Amino acid sequence: MENEASYYNQDFQANGVATVSIGHAIHDGYAAFLPALLPQLIDKFALSNTAAGLLTVFYRLPFLVQPFIGWLADHANLRWMVILSPAITGAVMSFLDLVPSYGFILFLLLLAGISSATLHATGPVISSALSGKYLGRGMSFWMVGGELGRAMGPVIIVTAITYLSVESVPWLMLGGVLTSIFLFFKLDGISTQTQHLIAPVDWRQSLKQLGQLMMFLGIISFLRYITMASLTIYLPTFLTQEGSTLWMAGFSLTIFELAGIGGAFLAGVLSDKFGRRRMLVVSSIATPIFMLIFLYANEWWKLPLLMLMGFFSLAAVPVLMAIAIENAKDQRAFANGLFMAVSLLAEALAVVLVGLFSDRFSFNLTFLVSAAAMPLTLPFVRMLPKSVKNRG
Repeated sequence: MENEASYYNQDFQANGVATVSIGHAIHDGYAAFLPALLPQLIDKFALSNTAAGLLTVFYRLPFLVQPFIGWLADHANLRWMVILSPAITGAVMSFLDLVPSYGFILFLLLLAGISSATLHATGPVISSALSGKYLGRGMSFWMVGGELGRAMGPVIIVTAITYLSVESVPWLMLGGVLTSIFLFFKLDGISTQTQHLIAPVDWRQSLKQLGQLMMFLGIISFLRYITMASLTIYLPTFLTQEGSTLWMAGFSLTIFELAGIGGAFLAGVLSDKFGRRRMLVVSSIATPIFMLIFLYANEWWKLPLLMLMGFFSLAAVPVLMAIAIENAKDQRAFANGLFMAVSLLAEALAVVLVGLFSDRFSFNLTFLVSAAAMPLTLPFVRMLPKSVKNRG
């Protein structure tokens, strides 16, 4: 791994990109404890679906400051944020099922959210710098790490609770501590700072330049998250209400996320060659089709349909990140942080709306209505800038 990360380096530094991806995987594995624990937390504190959805909102709330974190990362080396995040989030999430009150859970999730916000504002920028001209591939590696973590996290936490005990769960935090130690040595000399910036760029000027792009990305994200809330946040709750065990509901989320790894990787790589917008169109059409089939399919078809939904729905994420970063020129960290903040607002609003709808109506109807939201992104996808196709 080279000591200085240059945005103009044309080589794909696989070792460095993979290292950041590993840190992302471990971190997001801990973050994925929350959806798997929702059914238990709902029972423990007698929560409505809306109150349960607000737990995710509190976790995401610190993402609002990501543009500021990104701006700092463009002008100073914030690699420590990437290094420490797995240990901090791992410690907080490992104690989540032991807290005595709903308010304390919100406090812990706020702490985990701060840790997560710093990682997600700076990690993709390091990955993009180490990816050279293969930005889509670099974002695919980043997303594969996250999806792998989100796939394994639910199984790890429900297995620990089922076969060990709730009191044994805090020991899981050791994985995050060891990961932070690993990153400390492997990321030595790596910087988040934009190396060729001569003087600080006014964030207001950058915001003005990126405003229209972020508006379109925000609309697309909001419509996608209406669909994704049913597929991720509320999936274990939906399945347990349909009669599944907690372990099976968590396993189903793992299957969904594992399939998403393939979609995230292929879509990012293919978008370098065939264009980002084409990948978004495929995702927006295929996902709702398989959701509708899933609702009315028998049990034998549920598993393969979960895999197809995961593959196509999560394929769009690295593509959207690549679009945000490649149009930012010298302010990649700021653009990434801004995109993450816009995505947070979109996700928070979508999660609350889906929760309110599911409280009033059935989960089946909620699933059906949310599936209709993703195709509405297509007109806005056409408004996104075209990407340069890398054929190297």
